[in-house]
Formats: sequence, C-alpha cells, structure tokens
Amino acid sequence: MKLAVIGSGYVGLVAGACFAEAGNNVICMDKDESKIKRLRDGIIPIYEPGLETMVERNVKNGKLTFSTDIKETVENSDIIFVAVGTPPDEDGSADLSYVLAVAKSIGQYMKKPKIVVNKSTVPVGTAQKVKEAIQKETDIDVEVVSNPEFLKEGAAIDDFMYPDRVVVGTSNPDVAETMKELYSAFVRTGNPILIMDEVSAELTKYASNSLLATKISFINEMANLCDRVGADVEKVRKGIGSDSRIGYSFIFPGVGYGGSCFPKDVKAIIRTANEYDFPLRVLTAVEDVNEDQKKVLIPKILKYYDNDISGKTFTIWGLSFKPKTDDMREASSRVIVQELHERGAKIQAHDPVAMDEARRLGLDKIITLHEDNYDALKGSDGLIVVTEWLEYREPDFEKIKSALNRPVVFDGRNVYNPQKMRDMGFDYFCIGRP
Repeated sequence: MKLAVIGSGYVGLVAGACFAEAGNNVICMDKDESKIKRLRDGIIPIYEPGLETMVERNVKNGKLTFSTDIKETVENSDIIFVAVGTPPDEDGSADLSYVLAVAKSIGQYMKKPKIVVNKSTVPVGTAQKVKEAIQKETDIDVEVVSNPEFLKEGAAIDDFMYPDRVVVGTSNPDVAETMKELYSAFVRTGNPILIMDEVSAELTKYASNSLLATKISFINEMANLCDRVGADVEKVRKGIGSDSRIGYSFIFPGVGYGGSCFPKDVKAIIRTANEYDFPLRVLTAVEDVNEDQKKVLIPKILKYYDNDISGKTFTIWGLSFKPKTDDMREASSRVIVQELHERGAKIQAHDPVAMDEARRLGLDKIITLHEDNYDALKGSDGLIVVTEWLEYREPDFEKIKSALNRPVVFDGRNVYNPQKMRDMGFDYFCIGRP
C-alpha cells in the first residue's frame, strides 16, 4: 500500500519503519527540515533499540523515504497517518493545534478520496474534528480513522511488529476491511484487530494508560505503607501479583512513572471528564500520588544527613524515565535533581543513553555529567539510583564503596537486596522494604 506518516517523531518514525518493513511504500513527512536531513543522512533523532537498522534497511530498498513537502506527501499516498504531537495545555487538555493544522493541509492538497488515520494520542471527539477540518477545504470524501498506538519506549519495534491487539476506530465497513488488510502482516499469530467506533477507540487509549498508571500509583502507596508498618513490599508484590486477575506487570514500586504517555494521558482523560461534569476521583488521586512519589527519596536523604545537605555531593545513576530510552519527559530524576539543587547539594550523574537529552534540557548547568558511571561516584557523599538500567543491577560494589565518601545508597527502584547491601557494609535505603 502507499502510505504516508505525517510527523516523524517517536510514534511516526517507528510506525513508518515498521509499515515499510512489512512491504508497504511509506513516506515519512515532517516540517522540521533539520530532522528530515538527519534522517536522510541515516541519523536517527531518538534512541530506540532496533530502529536505526530497520530504517537503514528500508531506505536502502526504497520502501521508506523522507520528505518536508506535505503537498507531495498527500498526493502520493492513499492512507495518511497523522502522528504529530499533542502536548498538554496548562489545564491538562491535549493541544490539537498540530493535528488540525495537518488536517487542513490534507484537505487543501488531496485530489482523490483518502483514509486519514489518527495515530497521535487524541481526546474523545478528535476524529470528528479532523474530518470537519478536512471537509472545510475540499468536497472530496475522506474517512477518518482512530488507530491509537500502544508502544512501550525501549520495546516499540516489537510492540508494533507483534502487537497483542490492534484497535481500529471506524464506522465504515469498507475502511475497516482496508485497515485489517494493512495490519494483517502483524497479527499472523491470531492476536485480534478490534474494530469499534471512533469515540470508543479514542477512549480506549486513555483508559488503557490510565489503568496502568493506576497500578503503579497503587503499588507505590502500598510501598509507602510498608515503610510505616514494617512490611516488605517485595513480598506483598509477589502475593498480589500471583493473583491471575492482577498479574505482575506494572506493580514494581519506585519513584513514580514518567515519560510521554502516562502523565499526559492521565491529565487529558481527567480534563475530558471535567468537561462532561464528571470528575474522575480515582485518577485524580493517581496523579497526586505519582507527583508525591517522585520526591519520596528526599525525606530519607534529609533524615540521613540531619536535614542539612548543603555542600554535600550526590551521584545519580539514571536520568531517563525508564531503561532503554533517552526520554526524560516527566522523569523522576528531574524532580530529584531540582530538590537537591535547591537545598544546596552538588549533583553528579550518569545515564547510558540520556546524557545528550540532559544537556539539551540544560541540566548540565546544575549537574556534572560523567560518561562512566563509576567516575560519577568520585568524591560523592551518596549514590541515588533513579533508573533501573541493566548495567546498574550487578555493579562492582567494592568499587562503589571505595569511591564514595560514605557507603550509602538510596535506591529509588529497589534494584538491590537490602540484606546483601547491609552485609557488605552499606547504609541502604529503598522503598517499602525493611
């Protein structure tokens, strides 16, 4: 099929590369000329395992091309995926200005009927708004589909190529068949393509992420309760996770969730509900718990240093919001860095892939970045583990101990065994474990 993906960010680039991998002819379009130039030069602007190889392979075989020309892109495609950003406004609602601007351009340049697919995460009612924006510019028929993505950063290629389900929102049976054909290459093992109306598809995306966010905030509250009553959250986690109705996914306690999806989607669905005069009390609490959880290590640190960390130096391992990505949006590390900095502490940090992103965000003005995680420990008064990268899981503990001024570790992801750490002579603080 002849496809276009407008917006070559995280979702758009992954989708374009994977559709090309399945044999489709794909144009990835973006108005950012520098981004398109880098992509044409083989430079991938995001870190995602497997993506660079896939892009290179499909550019070489002519299945994947890049463009800044929206007119050419619209004219040379039959199905157009819209994957531009929908950043949150100050009130938490999704900003649809980029989506609707693309819709207007599609209407201006389409010369035959098209299928336009919303791949961006958008609130309820967006498919209808996009259709109206296109039809204001043309009398040619257009079908607008809601097709939300369910990609985990760090595993996006596998999630796209082997989805556990594909959600397609359309009221047109012929369009539904076309979308089924397009996605048939990815569900050969029998996982479902779920056809539903556009509004239900839009809400499914927000509901899924909000439920996962709820699990995270729930286990974090349980971990904080464990700290107070003397229970071990790891044992509690196994006790509840073994219930098949609950499962083990997303019940790992830590310093809160971040990234581009959960924070934004929880805010957006709360905002949508408020517009319908139906406040979502549970999700409002989920959001509040998560914001507090990002600071949960700070009282432990302050208590250890008698409430005075001015002049102390701390090492942070992990800046991205989770492993296998360089994404620092809503990352707990940013909150912890700011809290320590405001209290007069000095910060040294390491992350396997997010160092450039930290520099782009200007964090190098208040923290010292080190290319080696052990170098980041030198002269430090304590280690704070914020992201559970695999390379942090089995470190050289003697090397850590000798580098630190004092052998203390504040573990924001419960990576290490408390008893083992204490046996090795560390003062060790984690979340919800005695």
